[in-house]
Amino acid sequence: MKFSTFLKSFTICGLITISSCSTTDKNTNSSSDLVQYVDPYIGTGDHGHVFMGANVPFGLVQLGPTNLSSGWDWCSGYHYSDSTILGFGHMHLSGTGIGDLGDISLMPVIGDVKLTKGTLPDESTGLYSYFSHDKEKAQAGYYSVHLDRFGIDVELTATKRVGFHKYTFPQTDDARIIIDLERGIGWDCPTKGFLQHENDSVVSGYRYSRGWAKDQRIYFIAVFSKPIKEFSVLDTVRISDTRNEEMRSVFGQVYLSDVKAEEPIYVKVALSPVSIDNAKLNLQAELPSWDFDKTVKNASDAWNEELNKIVIETEDIHVKRTFYTALYHTMIAPSEFCDVNGDYYGADQKYHTNDGFTNYTTFSLWDTYRAAHPLMTLIHPEKMSDIINTMLTIYKQQGKLPVWHLVGNETDCMVGNPGIPVVADAILKGYDGFDQELAYEAMKNSAMLNDRGMNWLKEYGYIPYDKEISYETVAKGLEYALADWSLAQVAKKLEKKEDYEYFYKRSLSYKYYFDPKTKFMRGLSSNGKFREPFNPVKSSHQGDDYTEGNAWQYTWLVPHDIPGLINLMGGRDTFIQKLDSLFIVQGDLGEEASPDISGLIGQYAHGNEPSHHILYMYPYVNQPWKTAEKVRQVMSELYHDQPAGLSGNEDVGQMSAWYILSALGFYQVEPAGGKYIFGSPIVDEAVIRIKDGKSFKIVVNDNSPENRYIQHITLNSKSFNNYYINFSDIMNGGILEMTMGPSPSKTWGLNNIE
Repeated sequence: MKFSTFLKSFTICGLITISSCSTTDKNTNSSSDLVQYVDPYIGTGDHGHVFMGANVPFGLVQLGPTNLSSGWDWCSGYHYSDSTILGFGHMHLSGTGIGDLGDISLMPVIGDVKLTKGTLPDESTGLYSYFSHDKEKAQAGYYSVHLDRFGIDVELTATKRVGFHKYTFPQTDDARIIIDLERGIGWDCPTKGFLQHENDSVVSGYRYSRGWAKDQRIYFIAVFSKPIKEFSVLDTVRISDTRNEEMRSVFGQVYLSDVKAEEPIYVKVALSPVSIDNAKLNLQAELPSWDFDKTVKNASDAWNEELNKIVIETEDIHVKRTFYTALYHTMIAPSEFCDVNGDYYGADQKYHTNDGFTNYTTFSLWDTYRAAHPLMTLIHPEKMSDIINTMLTIYKQQGKLPVWHLVGNETDCMVGNPGIPVVADAILKGYDGFDQELAYEAMKNSAMLNDRGMNWLKEYGYIPYDKEISYETVAKGLEYALADWSLAQVAKKLEKKEDYEYFYKRSLSYKYYFDPKTKFMRGLSSNGKFREPFNPVKSSHQGDDYTEGNAWQYTWLVPHDIPGLINLMGGRDTFIQKLDSLFIVQGDLGEEASPDISGLIGQYAHGNEPSHHILYMYPYVNQPWKTAEKVRQVMSELYHDQPAGLSGNEDVGQMSAWYILSALGFYQVEPAGGKYIFGSPIVDEAVIRIKDGKSFKIVVNDNSPENRYIQHITLNSKSFNNYYINFSDIMNGGILEMTMGPSPSKTWGLNNIE
């Protein structure tokens, strides 16, 4: 190992005046204090995997504690069951099923500590401390905790690109702050680290790592409010136990002298995906002052501005807490992944200078195309062009639309072409600000590649299980079919007739997998034989024809052609009988089943995304009251305002987006186009702030847990009998009024079979 210290003069770049990446959110409208209803603990227990800490909406920085423990339930770095902290990292994921990030971790300590994790329960060695929830506080934009081992109080807040730390030590002559560039979360392992001591108050550096994101790079600058007495670096090369390759461990120790009791020590840490100089630019642009309390207020104001995009009324405080925490969770990501001057790190692993849009990252598209992005089209119209331009730039840089994109890296996680419905949805809803021909090219070329089973789809019309060696053929095929339908709708809109006919035909490929004898979607061989043996309940994670599910759950994954699925089933009555059975049938999923299959009602699995649209299929067969019953059951039983308040992984906002839309009374079933199916609202009133300064108001009369059935609807005072409302109707603004009752209506929403 080698210790080194060197000084370098430090000059912060001047404040820039032109920026494509926004740095502040201006509160131009009067707003209610909705932050009070956000509880960041919701979803930190059970399998929710949500982020805990301080951030602002869609910010690059998610500053929060990382527990010593690891494992599947620690994918965000924090779990409510834990009582240890090994540092406060500046980047975290929220709700994912794989762990990564945790970059640039700081830990205040007193005295010498071994820069190892240590072994519980001995706290005399190792870089960690115990803590208790009794001395911990979390709210939107702010986090605090007491480190029992050292007697240090930690408070955190953030801007989009800067983490702001406040440490209150007991009186000591040996206060230290450890800068940890080694440890990340989950799969993350460091490959290269660098630290430099620039002057008596500044340390800067970078961290390269690989994990879920194969080539991650983050640069930073840390500025201290108290002069640094001494700075040392521990820099070692080791062999990774899991990867059998060299990894570089880098720790920095900042020594502070004569720290008095109750004397606040502040540290500002600015991040950049591009360079140390850009990190300095971000710091000067976003946080030039040392006013911690004002920064906390600014973060709270930023959250309030976004939360006020939907103002609800309800007498149930638990619903209000669950709703606004869910809305908060939908805005942790996608995250801005560029500097204040627009520079960013691209999907081609190159650095790019201001391409004229705000670049984003963390696209969990297999999850979020279903509800999180349809929600975004309603309440974040100002972000749509940047989101789509980011996805089109990724296409230009890597040759296809993103699948699961993370900090400039394509992880190719999950199946299908989930970027296509998101781009198609934006086009079909009339959004602009991006090149529509390029968008069409990106969708078409992404749909015509030969990777991830698409070669077999083009050859056979489906994906044979004996040809595609990576399994999951039914899940892949059904996801490709709904993406092809989305693309076909855009081709139709753009008058590309041949393409429309080709992709619409391909969207019907789901029919190949349907077995008319068992009435399940099943794996099909290249010679047309269904896979045997067959058990519709059993699931084998990454070892059968489905992805995190079984045949009971995947048979319904035809959101783009429910009338066609009804016909396959043998008609309306048979379809209803089969759908009813989904919520009744019990069975053992097997020891090899994915833990993602959770939140079960019969075989319906609300804890995982392929099931999310199923509850809204009943109106297609003239039984909207069953949708009302089921969505009320899910909202009351599988969501609540405690740490275990999510029945499955949050998945970067999808679980919460489902709740938000359902609480308002509708949900987008078709993957693109904006056809929102009515369910059963649990709010009494809601005002949605939409584009161009307009609003859409929802009034729910006679609402109660017993009055769950829609009796009558009016839109702008005119009777409205459709079982769905179009995106355009919502975006035109106005008032939607629903009257509820204790029994199903005999007239509303019926006779709508297409």
